[in-house]
Amino acid sequence: MTSSPADRAQRGKDARKYVARSAHGLWLPPVERPDPVAVLERQGRDRLPELLPVRYGRMSTSPLAFLRGAAAVMAADLAAQPHTGLTVQLCGDAQLLNFGLYTSPERTLLFDLTDFDETFPGPFEWDVKRLAASIAVAARENGHPEPKVRQAALAAAAGYHTAMRRLARLGELAAWYERVETDRLLPLVRDGRRRPQSSLTRARRRTSLHALGRLTETVDGRRRIVRDPPFLESVGPSDTAALRKLFSDYRSTLSEGRRLLLDRYRFVDAARKVVGVGSVGTRCFLVLLAGVDDDDPLLLQIKEARESVLERHLPSGPYVHPGHRVVAGQRLLQAAGDIFLGWTTGPQGRAFYWRQLRDTKGPANVAGASPAALQRYARLCGTVLARAHGRSGDRIAIASYLGSADTFDRSVADFATAYADRTADDHANLVAAVAAGVVRAAPES
Repeated sequence: MTSSPADRAQRGKDARKYVARSAHGLWLPPVERPDPVAVLERQGRDRLPELLPVRYGRMSTSPLAFLRGAAAVMAADLAAQPHTGLTVQLCGDAQLLNFGLYTSPERTLLFDLTDFDETFPGPFEWDVKRLAASIAVAARENGHPEPKVRQAALAAAAGYHTAMRRLARLGELAAWYERVETDRLLPLVRDGRRRPQSSLTRARRRTSLHALGRLTETVDGRRRIVRDPPFLESVGPSDTAALRKLFSDYRSTLSEGRRLLLDRYRFVDAARKVVGVGSVGTRCFLVLLAGVDDDDPLLLQIKEARESVLERHLPSGPYVHPGHRVVAGQRLLQAAGDIFLGWTTGPQGRAFYWRQLRDTKGPANVAGASPAALQRYARLCGTVLARAHGRSGDRIAIASYLGSADTFDRSVADFATAYADRTADDHANLVAAVAAGVVRAAPES
């Protein structure tokens, strides 16, 4: 039987006995902390070796780039600390660039989490701390003074706190249907150089048709994916055959209506693609489909799903198949999900998941953001993260744990600035490893 709201609130208060809210600000590297470069090398053992230099090259460009690719490093650091036991479906990589704009199936432009490769059930505060730490790192890269750096991290935690307490007062359906639409974004895209609507207008234009023009070309009268080695390159006949088989198997994980829609498209072309920062080296492909004609495209991305960086630190999750884990986590966390999300098993037992390559998705441009703009963005990300957690976890218990005081917020801000220091040191270690030839980094062309 479902617990009463009072019992749920009491559970949240009881969690303070295990981890006081003020304790979240106390962070020092564990005595036996793994070497961050060794952690990255261990991740790379089963990745495509020819792409690992691209990964290290991207991560070595800045502390924020390092943090983006070092979710495994931070997961180990968080796991070394006591946690609340208040479990949610974690994003697992809730850094600030994994939030963005996308279009719902109803064609509403939303702001939400956009990356779920590491999603896994775990303590809510891990996502909040990764978000706040990424905000602090970004603020320093933008040259903000230290008080503003801390204020930006504090804004992320405060946005989460405020939203979670509001969600706790809503009914179950009202909390489930919460979403952040574009009217909340207008103050965030005003930068003095362009009209407030311009960033949103650009995002609306980033549809499959936009991607078609950028990522495809017509050769001998036929549409095909543009080749740009090593970032986007051809696959051989055997790989193409395997992708066609994957496509057939993936279809079975969709609902009946989605299968009917997908069956109206035909397979046109496929290519291997390099994606992201932390994901570089995993197997990822694009598949170009066409509907009524070549100007009616559907671009799907097939991405390898691996063990979440959180799994070795937490109890077993509900999904055996890594692709199923990613798809289920995205469906649970996002306010409105991609209608073509699905999963399958490929050659050598590798797990994959499928999604649309782009459906009006646009990441935030935080480089050069003013302190005020970054604080507003941080608060919005915190708000969205609370909405996601409120769907999968006990929002009443979490809100009760947080309470009405700002103790948790201030503690997370303290953690974030301390972890930003650690990230700068870890980035320097990677740069030194590249210089010493321990790992090879390839610059972007």
